[in-house]
Amino acid sequence: MDPELIKRLIAIRRKIHANPEIGYREHQTAALVCEELGRLKIPFRQGIAGTGVVATLEKGDGPVIALRADMDALPILEETKLDFKSTKTMKDARGLDVPLMHACGHDVHTTMLLGAAALLKDSDFKGKVKFIFQPSEEGVYDDPDKKSGGQRMVEAGELDGVRAALGLHVHPLLPVGKLAFKLGQALACANFFKIEITGKMAHAAVAPHLGIDAILVASNLIQSVSAITAKYIPPHEPTVISFTKISGGVAPNVIADKVVIEGTVRALDLDTFNQVLSRMEKIIKGTMTSFDADIKIEYNLNYPSLLNDKQVHAQMTSTLDGIFGKGNVIPIDAILGSEDFAFYSRKVPSMFYFLGAKDTAEACYFLHDSKVVFNEDCIPYGAELLSQGALNLLKAG
Repeated sequence: MDPELIKRLIAIRRKIHANPEIGYREHQTAALVCEELGRLKIPFRQGIAGTGVVATLEKGDGPVIALRADMDALPILEETKLDFKSTKTMKDARGLDVPLMHACGHDVHTTMLLGAAALLKDSDFKGKVKFIFQPSEEGVYDDPDKKSGGQRMVEAGELDGVRAALGLHVHPLLPVGKLAFKLGQALACANFFKIEITGKMAHAAVAPHLGIDAILVASNLIQSVSAITAKYIPPHEPTVISFTKISGGVAPNVIADKVVIEGTVRALDLDTFNQVLSRMEKIIKGTMTSFDADIKIEYNLNYPSLLNDKQVHAQMTSTLDGIFGKGNVIPIDAILGSEDFAFYSRKVPSMFYFLGAKDTAEACYFLHDSKVVFNEDCIPYGAELLSQGALNLLKAG
């Protein structure tokens, strides 16, 4: 890749990194993307699926290939020593400052897609490439229907008529120059749930029998739901239920009348995932009857598993070998992380790759860590993968 283009891309990445924005609020990031697309003279549309940007590069008749990057950051206080580290905050619902950080590498993803656009601008092909700069991959945030940016993009029709889609994710523990993938179900179904238990307040010593102990109900519910994976799910189906937050109670001598518990469900198989949720709801109904408590469950995020298509990957083989070398394209096991590129993969044949972005420091950190650093040497690899991959898929028809 042209050294001047690499230099420009690194500058773009650092600007985005220093100015992270939460899901559905990526106004500054989207404006920068539009500015760069305008400079490349590639037509684009703004405000898609919220703050998303979709650009289209068309050269004659042929298939349509979609390339996707996500733009949102996370509510994390950055603890790296980078000169361009984030010091940005946002106001939460209480008016408090919440720190923001690109701890999942979406700043790098956005930059690499802009790099792919620059490379394809001067490439010879027949067909159409759609560059999808997507908002809100990390969650649903303020969306009234609790939908992520990926789900919104698909529902907006941006994948209609698309032959295949490509996405990638930087991997901060995989060395630069290596690429990992899993065919079939590669990433898990996922949801975030909130369970609200309403009991009845009473004196904890004199008259506990007059109350309905929401803490006792919560503890029974947690134990029963936690047993689902061991007793109702086949051992060969990777499944996790984790309770991650609990709050309730008012005083040591008062029976708690309200408890809120939160957590996540992950499963690699969609049918298994739905089976877990169904079993959870049965347990909740039974617990309500047993304790005379009122229990409500709310799902704040709901992603299907991500499907990688073997035919798309096969058509990418020459591209991957040319960029990375045969020994550096590594098949891996599926993981219980989630990605809303899953919505793309269930709409059109797709491939989603993990791109090596390991830092050169002795201590390296994983995604969503306040100290994670992504090696910028990965940017040319990602831009080449997306651009050359699109060209290969266009030729394959």
